[in-house]
Amino acid sequence: MAAQHIIVSCDLHDKNMLTFIAADHHKPHKRTFANTETSRKKMIAHLKQFAQDEGAEHIVFAYEASSLGFGLYDELAEAGIECYVLAPTKLDRSAHQRKNKTDEKDARKILKELRSYVLCQDDQADFPSVWVPDHQTRADRELVRMRLRVGEDVAKCKTQIHAWLKVHGVAKPPGMNNWTRPHWAWLTGVAKKGQPGLERSAQLALQSYLRQLRALEKEADTLERHMEKLSQTPRYAQPVAELTKFTGVATLSAMVFLTEMGDLRRFANRRQIGAYLGLVPSQNESGETNDRKGHITRQGSPRVRKILCQSVWVRMAYDEATRAQFKQIADQAPYRKKTQVVAHMRKLAIRLWHAGLDAQVAAGSFDGPAPRPR
Repeated sequence: MAAQHIIVSCDLHDKNMLTFIAADHHKPHKRTFANTETSRKKMIAHLKQFAQDEGAEHIVFAYEASSLGFGLYDELAEAGIECYVLAPTKLDRSAHQRKNKTDEKDARKILKELRSYVLCQDDQADFPSVWVPDHQTRADRELVRMRLRVGEDVAKCKTQIHAWLKVHGVAKPPGMNNWTRPHWAWLTGVAKKGQPGLERSAQLALQSYLRQLRALEKEADTLERHMEKLSQTPRYAQPVAELTKFTGVATLSAMVFLTEMGDLRRFANRRQIGAYLGLVPSQNESGETNDRKGHITRQGSPRVRKILCQSVWVRMAYDEATRAQFKQIADQAPYRKKTQVVAHMRKLAIRLWHAGLDAQVAAGSFDGPAPRPR
């Protein structure tokens, strides 16, 4: 009898791809291909020939997400092969399996997951596939992430300069605010003219810090302009306008949220938003213990959690309702301050999702049908 599906699992690496190829529930055969354009084409040709030999019209392929991105997914999709990229964090592995890890075992694990999904029709909500962003979203993410990365480098360089001042016992003049024009002028003077007891080598080190900081700030300004321009394109203009109406959410925060979350139609409800961002408590319930909650899971994008945390602290300073809620809980239970920050982060994320979703739909930011909710 002809097979219905050709099921392929792959353990993907920089230089090679180890695959297990099976027709329905039959025993798989193992093939290894080099991770080059020519070899990937040979793999696709082999899969199609195998499907033809088995009388199957449907080829399903799966591999784990990694730093190699979605290039393999694009090639397979272009060849008409259904492909899934699986989240490593959602693949169940025992402690024993984590300590006995090989490429072959990883590929077999993926094959088992894919088979259960394709043949047994297990609960689709439990299938650990990730949403694959379109090319435009991937490119926009790179720009916004670079803006975040350079901003972090600026903050790190400033911290290093403060540490230099402490190490060498150099105190700034009283009443001078950090990183103002007078502060810059004073730092430049210390680097060039020095102070009593300050060695020349230490001055040269401070000069290097200041040159680095100027270059990083210049690069941050350049990236900021590019990001502002991107935020005014048709895909982002309306969603950014809606998100920045919330106190504490500036253009950078809005762009981080929109590019990292992608098509907001893929979330069905607020629970999925909280779970996706790792803002829900972990669970450890077994036997007679049925209500044990731990720290938040911290799954999902740490970049979104970071901007949400920053936005919440700004809201506590400038939004009366947020400040009043936080103060009430803090006065009653000071030990719950961090919990309250997380609760406000989750609440803000849900509000941004609602506002961003409506704006994306109105602007037609994403073509095609809505992705399957995860």
